[in-house]
Parts: sequence; C-alpha cells; structure tokens
Amino acid sequence: MYPLQLDAIANAVDVAAIATTALRFVAGFLAVLLLGKLVLIPGLRRVVRSRGFDEAVLSLGTNVLNAVVWVAAIAIGFAVAGYGSFLSAFAVFGGAIALAVGFAAQDLLGNFVAGVFILKDKPFEVGDWIEWDGESGRVEEIDLRVSRVRTFDNELVTVPNGDLANSAVTNPVAYDTLRQKFVFGIGYDDDIAEATDIIVEEAEAHGEILDDPGVSVRLVELGDSAVGLQSRWWIADPDRGDFVRVRSEYVTAVKEAFDEAGIDMPYVHRQLTGSVEVLESAVDGE
Repeated sequence: MYPLQLDAIANAVDVAAIATTALRFVAGFLAVLLLGKLVLIPGLRRVVRSRGFDEAVLSLGTNVLNAVVWVAAIAIGFAVAGYGSFLSAFAVFGGAIALAVGFAAQDLLGNFVAGVFILKDKPFEVGDWIEWDGESGRVEEIDLRVSRVRTFDNELVTVPNGDLANSAVTNPVAYDTLRQKFVFGIGYDDDIAEATDIIVEEAEAHGEILDDPGVSVRLVELGDSAVGLQSRWWIADPDRGDFVRVRSEYVTAVKEAFDEAGIDMPYVHRQLTGSVEVLESAVDGE
C-alpha cells in the first residue's frame, strides 16, 4: 500500500500544480482584459471624440486596441502562469510574421493611414466636387482604404486614399462662394469701354451672379486677331452643375449683346498661298 499512497500523493500534487497554474493564467488574463475593456478602450474613445476624429477612425482605433488588449491578456496570462519561454518563442515567431505582412501590405497600410488623415483633416467631404491629377467628380463615399468618386460622365472611380493624400486636390466647393473667369475676344476696331459695359451689365442682370463681390473686367491679352477682356464673377453655394449652367447662360447673353451692339468676336483667319509646279517629262519607248 505504501507505494500506492506515494503515487496518489504525487498525482494530487500534480493536479494542485496544474490548478494553480490555471488559476494564475486566468487571474492574469482577466486582470489585463478588464483593464483594457473598462479603462483603456473607453479612454481611447473619449480622446478620439474630443479631438474631432471621424466615427470610422474611432471604430478602427477601437478594433485595433481591442485586439491588442486580447493579445496582451493572453501574453500576461502565460507569463503569470510561468510559461515565459513559450512567450519568448511566440514573440519571435509573431514578430517575423508581422514583419513579412508589413512588407507585403505596405501600400495597403499606407492607404489606411492616408484615410485616417483624410477623415481627420477633412480636405473634402461626401458630396463635394473635387479635382485631382486631371480627374474630377463628386465624392460619394470615404472609406479608410479608398474613396469612391462619381465622375460627371456618371462613372464610378475608386481612388486609393494614398493617391488623394499625396497629390494636390482642388475642392472648388469648400467655401460659400466661387469665382469664375472667362475671356471675351473683341476686334481691334471695337470700343473696349462699350464692350466692358456690356460684359458688366449682363453679369449684373443674371440672378445667380453675385453683386458683392461684383463682376470685374480686365484687358488681359492682345492676340493675333482679338483683344482679350477677362470677366471675373462670383456665384454663391457653388456646385458644378450650377457653375456650368451659369457660365453658359452668361456667355450666351454677352455674345447676343455683342451682336446687337455690332461688336465683333473675331476668330483667326488663315489663308494658304503658294503655287503648284507641273513638271512634264517624256519617256522614250523601246
């Protein structure tokens, strides 16, 4: 019976050791998990909201921190349970995996970072008309990785946020007013003062062109066949559809007023001159 009693005692000791290890793991795990859930994540939410970040950034930050808390809780649990060597091996392996993923997904991560800055700095918002790298359209959606823009030909363009963050983006509707310009060409024999008055009068007669700031006209070029008068006018609550329509109506009204006043809007005349020389030669037959 004596050897059996020793075996029973040894088994009891092993069970007690396993139970102690398990309790240590659970205690360490729960301590870190509760700290993260009750303190760190709510703290992050307060900081992000206080600094005016978008909800998408808040969601991303919360998810990332939540994952970090879970990993940290598991790691601390193993450390408290006495499995430090396991953690060291796991950390080395995890670091290698993270490095490989980082190199493979650097463009993806760059777009994520750019998306965070776009959502924070707000160079444009959903509904804005933007221009970038020779392209233009209305922003329909801003995600953390890409922005979706509907062109004015009704095409959907998916643009990586990195492209928008690293290039100049023009937002014509960022402010309450927008200035537009157009050069009217008149003949060298036409009265500049009379043409200027017509340009100003037609702008003032248009209901959607602002009186303050008012329209201005400047002589900007002396071309080969015309004198260029540049008109500058302002519209309120700019939208591309309104801008194109107002511009068309205004230019049409000025053209018709010029025709009634006998003011010419000349275009370049080109005349081809020269001569054709005909050469005759005789071919001897055999």
